[in-house]
Amino acid sequence: MKKNEYDRGVYRSLAMITQFGIYMIVPILMCGALGLFLDKKLGTSYLAILLFFIGALAGFRNIYLYSKKIFSEGGKSRRELEREKRREEKDQQTGQDV
Repeated sequence: MKKNEYDRGVYRSLAMITQFGIYMIVPILMCGALGLFLDKKLGTSYLAILLFFIGALAGFRNIYLYSKKIFSEGGKSRRELEREKRREEKDQQTGQDV
């Protein structure tokens, strides 16, 4: 394995870990903030907690779907998948020409 390929794999892993965090934190913060806002407007005290947990569930769902996508692709990037597809199409065309 070349050093450049190793670096690319490390950076891809770091990007994936960061994406997991973003997919989890954003729904929690958005729902929590919405809950606090609604609690102040409506004079209630339970919506922030309820929406916080809904945000956590949404975050887990995001992570589940992202993980499912990654493992179905075998951890390959979109560019690598497109290259493989083009190679397969090219192989099929050359096989038909023979």
